[in-house]
Amino acid sequence: MTILLEENTGTPLYAQIYEHIRREIKEGRIPSYTRLPSTRSLSVSLGVSRSTVQMAYDQLLAEGYLDAEPCRGYYAADMAGVVSFASSENISSIHSIQISSDLRPAEEESGAGAQKKTKDTALLCDFSPAGVDLSCFPYKTWRRLTKEVFSDETGRILGKGQPQGEPGLRLAVRDYLQGARGVACDPDQIVVGAGNEYLLMLLSQILGRTRPVAMEDPTYYQAYRVLTALGHAIRPLPLDGQGICMDELERSGAGLAYVMPSHQYPTGIVMSIARRLELLAWAKKNEAYLIEDDYDSEFRYRGRPIPSLQSVDQSGRVIYLGTFSRAIAPAIRVSFLVLPKDLAARYRSVCGFYACTVPRADQEILTRFLVGGSFERHLNRMRGVYREKMERLTGLLQPLTGSFRMRGGEAGVHILITSRRGMSEEDMLSRAKREGVKVYGLSRHFIRPEAAASGPGTVMAGFASVKNGEMERGAEGLLRAWNFTEF
Repeated sequence: MTILLEENTGTPLYAQIYEHIRREIKEGRIPSYTRLPSTRSLSVSLGVSRSTVQMAYDQLLAEGYLDAEPCRGYYAADMAGVVSFASSENISSIHSIQISSDLRPAEEESGAGAQKKTKDTALLCDFSPAGVDLSCFPYKTWRRLTKEVFSDETGRILGKGQPQGEPGLRLAVRDYLQGARGVACDPDQIVVGAGNEYLLMLLSQILGRTRPVAMEDPTYYQAYRVLTALGHAIRPLPLDGQGICMDELERSGAGLAYVMPSHQYPTGIVMSIARRLELLAWAKKNEAYLIEDDYDSEFRYRGRPIPSLQSVDQSGRVIYLGTFSRAIAPAIRVSFLVLPKDLAARYRSVCGFYACTVPRADQEILTRFLVGGSFERHLNRMRGVYREKMERLTGLLQPLTGSFRMRGGEAGVHILITSRRGMSEEDMLSRAKREGVKVYGLSRHFIRPEAAASGPGTVMAGFASVKNGEMERGAEGLLRAWNFTEF
């Protein structure tokens, strides 16, 4: 293998080797399954140390471009069907992307669009609350599991699966929810689907549209859009410090309430146990149901984990909604419902003829990821990564605290910044934009325009997809934008 290495360019030699091999594999000049030179032979050929070559190979292994086989060496991975996140960009500079999927807000640009916009507008930092750090994705484990699944050449994995999702995956989800969220259910109460939107459409058919749906305001706006498009009448209700306002709920006439009790998006409010009990009592009295959207519950950095609302439901009124999109990656389009037993029976009667929208092979890969302990290890790692980023961002923005209030750092992947001195949201956004920094207005998540305009200026700053250098530049820009020059 011939690689032209350049000294004194500022790019380490291992990075040049990594970039050359990565490009050759991506562009097909090194075909899949081709054996690469050993680290020893390539180091001799290039006149560099063996450790330099090893660092390049290790990075390629971590990102899934190479496979290593004991006693045999390194091989180019099978890239058929693999999506290129970087296009013609240097992947070493792209460690994360913003993708809408089930990530919030749903109207965010895709990763490619965000990168193009950065070039066009000289954006220094995009504090997108929809970002995901993909540099920590367990590529090697996922590729190994994929190979294991497709090593079965009987065709079983290519056959038609069960409408509710494969039994093994539903059992694995049940075990995870029971241990991590206290959710009590049987596998036959779980329905697997490709994204929350699809599952909301199923729920609409199961429950009907005769009674209005109460929603927290502000809320996860994509759910509001889906339910409205399906013909549901929506009753937007305000929040207080404990969650959705019960007096307003009692007057709403709703038969269904969409709530996020463990980490309300986008405000970060944790619903108190007293409010949870009130909510459950309301549902029982009115023969109503509660959709518990437990998005982002995995990422809590302070205090004890918040138990799910479903875990304290004694009357079968809670419908639990979860997804793996944030915890693993946006492309893992697997969401799930946990239905009360009466609704599970109604699902099989009303919607049981629908095929599952998640490919059977993808379900099997995810099942092995869950059962083998890889998911738990990945979650633990990501909690540490996001906690460090959160602490770094809040530390960099500490000079703002006299005139701005920061909150939301206990969980999730964004913080809220609210003006204490009368600066409007529009002014905060425009000033930040002039400094090349993008933050996001809270108002975009309100259903009622008058509610969005009534409070102090508040913006959202996400940190999951922001690299350290970008974060420092972005924080410096915000301090300048909002009249703080010290850094």
